[in-house]
Amino acid sequence: MDVGLFNLMGYRTPGTSTAAIYDRTVVQVKAAEDAGFAIAWFAEHHFSNYCVCPSPLMMVARLAGETSRIRLASGVVIVPLYHPARLIAEVGMVDALTHGRLVLGIGSGYQPYEFERFGAELDESTPRLLEVMAMMEAGFAAETFTHDGPHYRMPVAHIAPRPVRGMPEIWVAGDNPDLHRYAAERDCVVMVTPRHFTPAMLAAARARFEGIRRAAGKPGETLRFGAMRPFCVTDDAQEAARFLENARWQIRLSQSLRRREQAMDGGMLIEKTWDGEPSIEEMGAHMMVGDAATVAARLAAEIRAANPCHYLFQVQVGDMDAGVALRSIDAWQRQVKPLLEREFGPLERIGLAAEAAA
Repeated sequence: MDVGLFNLMGYRTPGTSTAAIYDRTVVQVKAAEDAGFAIAWFAEHHFSNYCVCPSPLMMVARLAGETSRIRLASGVVIVPLYHPARLIAEVGMVDALTHGRLVLGIGSGYQPYEFERFGAELDESTPRLLEVMAMMEAGFAAETFTHDGPHYRMPVAHIAPRPVRGMPEIWVAGDNPDLHRYAAERDCVVMVTPRHFTPAMLAAARARFEGIRRAAGKPGETLRFGAMRPFCVTDDAQEAARFLENARWQIRLSQSLRRREQAMDGGMLIEKTWDGEPSIEEMGAHMMVGDAATVAARLAAEIRAANPCHYLFQVQVGDMDAGVALRSIDAWQRQVKPLLEREFGPLERIGLAAEAAA
């Protein structure tokens, strides 16, 4: 098991500088590399303060020269919003710029608000994603390729920017059975979001994913999956409460966008509750927020219940001070990881047998 840094890059305070958000993200990724994080993830969203990163591949390219070891990942590319020719070429270029450190996280998207403004159909998003990925596999496997499918056509073409080792490593986001079948067939890691915020919920998600994997002819126990978690290590109860309130704000925005219930004030999404929203006390009882011992105990409970191979830690939420995020990055390496290793031994060995079998 290892950990990554998830960068959503949104803002809660009107007038926040976009340049400052990008600069802050660069600093935090470099700190994560120093703290032994395995991957830095960059989200993609459009048209609101929920996220000011419309191109995760551009962020990967920006960090390629600022880092040397940490892998750099799209978290995720919303594949149906791209023209296949441009996306495939840019993936090849970015993988080369990182000298093979690219992890290509892909997703079909979930926000109608975004798709409507691209003139795209959300109902077609999954078949379009699968078709684009087939084109990418063909384009990187041979000097030239051609394609004639239900959504896209390509005459004989050569993808000039080539990835270092062929097709980059693919991770799949979401809870979509069609995408999980794709992941099972290719042994991709699958990722889930904070909606699975208790050990039992995460274990139930794993059971569903294992069932899809078995249906694809693969052993369910070899499933590899990652969980995204807000992450704040602090001994200050007030600081923890502010972080938790900001995390709830972010989830509320996501839920309103998912359910087509968003309301805008100019470029700012208006925060609103959603049907079935848990109380902040219920959320706080399970989120990775609190002192090092509390966070380590909650992580241990999830590891025992669901055996994730990777955590995507989000240390920057809402209008929290960037210094809190940097302290949490440092606390993972100095405080939380040693506590987990007292119980499990070296984290790198968790799930090792499953990875070898996969």
